[in-house]
Amino acid sequence: MPRIAILTPSPSDEAFRGRWRDVARRNAEPLLAAGFAVEERAWTEAQDLAAFDLVLPLLAWGYHRDAALWLEAVARWEGEGVRLGNPPSVLCWNADKSYLGRLAERGAPVVPTLYVPGIDDHILAAAAEAFATDRVVAKPLASSTAWRTIRWPGDAAADGPEGAAMVQPYLPRIESDGEVSLLYFAGRFSHAIRKVPQPGDFRVQPEFDGIIARHEPAADERAAADAILAAVDDALLYARVDLVREVDGAPQLIELELIEPDLYLGYDAARGYAFVEAVRGAL
Repeated sequence: MPRIAILTPSPSDEAFRGRWRDVARRNAEPLLAAGFAVEERAWTEAQDLAAFDLVLPLLAWGYHRDAALWLEAVARWEGEGVRLGNPPSVLCWNADKSYLGRLAERGAPVVPTLYVPGIDDHILAAAAEAFATDRVVAKPLASSTAWRTIRWPGDAAADGPEGAAMVQPYLPRIESDGEVSLLYFAGRFSHAIRKVPQPGDFRVQPEFDGIIARHEPAADERAAADAILAAVDDALLYARVDLVREVDGAPQLIELELIEPDLYLGYDAARGYAFVEAVRGAL
């Protein structure tokens, strides 16, 4: 019986007190039904991972709060011969959101992004002028679940990223259209969801009571997601492509989640079939 480990939050991280257990159950159910043995290991305390046939970092939530430790762990696992999905190189470069700039250089449709060594009101005002908009969003380069993400003006710059940051134009359509997430396994489209924020908010995650529903992606959303994944050289076991629509309506990449995405298998009409087949193929 193949053994699969799913990495989970550190018990000392605030993510450990969140909803990861429910997501872990949904991820494990189709794998268990397919005859795999599934174990959970906290990513900060994982031992003997080389004994597993495959290790999925799908619930290593909170790694961004200690990005240096995450990179050290990935390097150690690679050196120990741990079979990781996605590959170690992906688990490193996807941890730094400057990858958006590299994907844009390859022609992928990406939300315009400025990278700055730090933020204050002057830097954010200059970014807004550069984007020809009156509002921007600032995020840390290593972030997840809108951690230290601000909408300016409105939120204080002091509540935003500490140190190196990325700044993007605020796209007001996110308040009405939300964010669309397309899930791919082994390069094949599986299912999609739409996440819409609560009125007045821009954060779509379940932690902020985002309204989530199954979604049938439009042709331009599928085309955008396919173009984004085509710009990635690495073979991916799983990928979540998060799209928002710019002012003129075109879908653009806001995040490419390749480390620890919620796969939203509860919204998959096929009950995780593509996920299981991708894992089976990796084995």
